[in-house]
Amino acid sequence: MTHLTSAETAGRIEDLYGAPLADLEAHVQDQPPGMLSALLGMHEDLALAERSIDFHRDQLARLLHPERQIGRHDVSHLLDWTRRLAEAVAVREVQATSINAVLQSLARVPALTPNPSAPSPPVPAPPVAAPSPVHSR
Repeated sequence: MTHLTSAETAGRIEDLYGAPLADLEAHVQDQPPGMLSALLGMHEDLALAERSIDFHRDQLARLLHPERQIGRHDVSHLLDWTRRLAEAVAVREVQATSINAVLQSLARVPALTPNPSAPSPPVPAPPVAAPSPVHSR
């Protein structure tokens, strides 16, 4: 399954809200929590998971460098970095799946423009005075 990267996700959020990510992040600082702040949080979590994958992959590459001798004490490090890489990939998959599902469910709403050909709502009729009681003789 192909997932959006954090860069692609940022682009989708910018398209959805019509503003650069930095502006959106500044905007949510003064707002109560809502969909935008949730999307930005999910984006940050996805970006963090991607950075974690890069870091753990680099650590493994350093340990497994072809010119480097792997000793007994390196085996536990290899296993640990491999486990951490697998965890980072799992987190990224969950984050990417979640934010992708949310973004697919949202669409940018076009700005409302008055439609001159649309009839205006009818003006309510003025209230009718209640008939006064008739006195009998």
